[in-house]
Amino acid sequence: MLELEAMKLAVIDALEDIKAFDITVMDVRKLTSMTNYMIVASANSTRQAKAVADNVREKLREKGVPLRGTEGEKEGEWVLVDLDDIVVHIMIPTARAYYNLEQLWGETESRRSASQASNA
Repeated sequence: MLELEAMKLAVIDALEDIKAFDITVMDVRKLTSMTNYMIVASANSTRQAKAVADNVREKLREKGVPLRGTEGEKEGEWVLVDLDDIVVHIMIPTARAYYNLEQLWGETESRRSASQASNA
C-alpha cells in the first residue's frame, strides 16, 4: 500500500495522463475525519470525465490502493472516486463552477505546489 503523499502524486499523475486540467489538491484533515485529501479536476466533456475516473481507478489499483466506490459515472458531469484517504472529484467546468468545492472546503494547494512539496 502506498503512503499518503505517494498516493496523492499517483492520483495527480493519473489525472494528467488523460488530460484533466485545473487540478486542485485540498488538505481537509483539519476539517473532516472522512478523508485526508480532496482532489478536484476538470474534464472537457462527460466522456472525458468518465475516462479520467477509469484511469484513476486503474492506476491506483495497480499500486495496491483499494477502491471504496465511484459515483456519478452514468451522467459523467461529476464523477467521484473514493479511495478512502483521498476523494477525487472529476467535473465538467459548468458543474465545477456551480458547486465550487474549493470555496466550500477552504484552503487549497495547486497541483504544482503539491508536487514540489513532496519532491523537496
